[in-house]
Formats: sequence, structure tokens, C-alpha cells
Amino acid sequence: MSPGRRLTVALVGLVALVVIGWFVKDTTPPDGTPPPVTSSTVTSGTAAAADVPGAKASGLAVEPLSKLPAEAAQTWKLIESNGPFPHPRNDGVTFQNREKRLPAKSSGYYKEYTVPTPGSRDRGARRLVTGSEEEVFYTADHYSSFVVVDVRK
Repeated sequence: MSPGRRLTVALVGLVALVVIGWFVKDTTPPDGTPPPVTSSTVTSGTAAAADVPGAKASGLAVEPLSKLPAEAAQTWKLIESNGPFPHPRNDGVTFQNREKRLPAKSSGYYKEYTVPTPGSRDRGARRLVTGSEEEVFYTADHYSSFVVVDVRK
């Protein structure tokens, strides 16, 4: 093979690798975390996914409120009674779902609330996110992952 032909083959191979890498990059989240679970029957404990708002549509694991940190139950009580909230400028505001870990909905569909973290000097990473159709989601890691909350248990 002539040197000119080798160079052409090498350049075509390089371009092919760049194109393949471009498409693979688009299917992997930027932080390297795996994509959210898409099974519609994921459950945890005794919660039946079909009975919990948001479980089927999200495909996320279901956790009873009683198995979450006690502060999550306290925050849920505040949500039910419409406050007052410890962070009034941040609690009850629209959750944008920028990470796309929850089902895609129109702007304003989700609201977020701080779940206090003992010993933290700021709001911490824990949140409850509610949906307009009675869904409740919990994140302990500032939106990197979520579970559906069964508030009845």
C-alpha cells in the first residue's frame, strides 16, 4: 500500500472513530451515572408500584415514607399542611427536572422541598419533589437519583 493510500485510510478511520464517539457520548449521561431504571414494576419493601402515584410512569423504585430519614416525614407533614417551611424562598418552588431523572412534564408540574440534613450548615442535598398528580419523589443526593415515595406507609 502506498504512503498516500495509508494516510487516506488512517484519516477515514479516525473520522469514523470520532463519529462513533459522538453518538456514544449522546447516550451516556454527562456525570457517568447509569440511565434511570425503566422497568414499570420496580418495587421495594412491601409497596406495590401500581398503587403508588408516579411509580409506573417513572419506573423508579418505591420506598415507604417510613423507611426514609425521619426528616423526610417531617417535610411531608409540612407539605400536607402547606407550611410554614424552613426555607420559604426555596421550598415549594418549581423543580425544573434539568437532570431528566423524572418523567418529562410541563414547566411548573413539579415542586421541590428541602429535607433537612442534620449537621449541615446549608440546605443539604436531600429533597422531596412533588408532582401535580400526587406523585412524591425523594432524592438524598441532590437530584442524581430518586425513589418514588409511598406516603401511605
